[in-house]
Amino acid sequence: MTQVIAAPPRLLMVGPQHHGVVQYAIDVADAVVATDPRTERVYAPTPSDAVHLLDGVDRAHVHVTDRLFGRSPEEAADAVERLADATELTVTLHDIPQTSDGRMLDRRIAAYARFIAAAHATAVNSRHEQALAEEFLGASAATVPHAIPLGSRIGTAAVTADDASLTGTARPLTVLIAGFIYPGKGHSSAIQAASRAAEDLRATGHQVADVVVRAIGGPSAGHEADVLALEAEARTVGVSFEVTGYLDDAAFTAQISRPGIPLAAHGHVSASRSMLDWVEAGRRPLVVDSRYAVEMDQLRPETMVRYDPSTLHSELAAAWLDPSRTRLPAGCDLRPALPDIARAYLDWWGLIAGTGRHRPPTL
Repeated sequence: MTQVIAAPPRLLMVGPQHHGVVQYAIDVADAVVATDPRTERVYAPTPSDAVHLLDGVDRAHVHVTDRLFGRSPEEAADAVERLADATELTVTLHDIPQTSDGRMLDRRIAAYARFIAAAHATAVNSRHEQALAEEFLGASAATVPHAIPLGSRIGTAAVTADDASLTGTARPLTVLIAGFIYPGKGHSSAIQAASRAAEDLRATGHQVADVVVRAIGGPSAGHEADVLALEAEARTVGVSFEVTGYLDDAAFTAQISRPGIPLAAHGHVSASRSMLDWVEAGRRPLVVDSRYAVEMDQLRPETMVRYDPSTLHSELAAAWLDPSRTRLPAGCDLRPALPDIARAYLDWWGLIAGTGRHRPPTL
């Protein structure tokens, strides 16, 4: 039962509205307002603009990733601290530091430690991120963030096309990867695995037409050259690499609903909205096995196929032979949905209200 509190915090949505973290913050804010109409929600294009929206505000909540709040981790930490100085701030952390950050790891760790130190309390979007906070940020039992999972926009899977007519015909082998293009996202491994899968299928008498890896999205800022490198890599193994570029919501949904094999190949996610994009569209993606993937598989059973990276080519071949493997049955339960997440946030804010300012020591 949702705990009654004086009023929820003011919900800040900060940053470009097309950014995934901002989009999710908007989704959650809409759901919280629908659950408790007393909630105030405000949008600010930059952290500096957000500070001016906190005058006279007792409590506020914001979703934060360092790359959204500053040109450097240090600048992002400065921005969060200014918000925390203006009000009692609770924060949902995204993109928790981990080993795959490479040379930026130490700077990101220091910034996220400052986020936690500045906030009254923090939340994350998975138990996996809780573990990352303990492993990389030194979070103790008293300071480990509260876990509230990502919520789906719909409670049950959408009805999708019947791919049964595609079996037994000469047709392309198409792999679909949603989201930005950047190193480690899995486009290169998809190209190599798709080429090998087509080779194995043709060797056993199957008629595979074109082999395509389609990136549904565009390159992250600074990674435009990666597209050229991936196109060149694909040509050497007989694969076409296609890039849709940035798409609006309707075009994006249309692309992820098209025939093809949905793939989430990034093994170092801390929480992934793209997995939810797939299942909301009625797709069952192939997901590289990881601690986070196991958690999501338990949260929404039968909505994904986990695979070991060494077997991706075999999984692609199996999905080509039986396209129904890539579709969810109509009515498949996708909860927790956003209304569930809104209630979880309201319960959490009620639990921590009046507990005193939470200022753990900076690492």
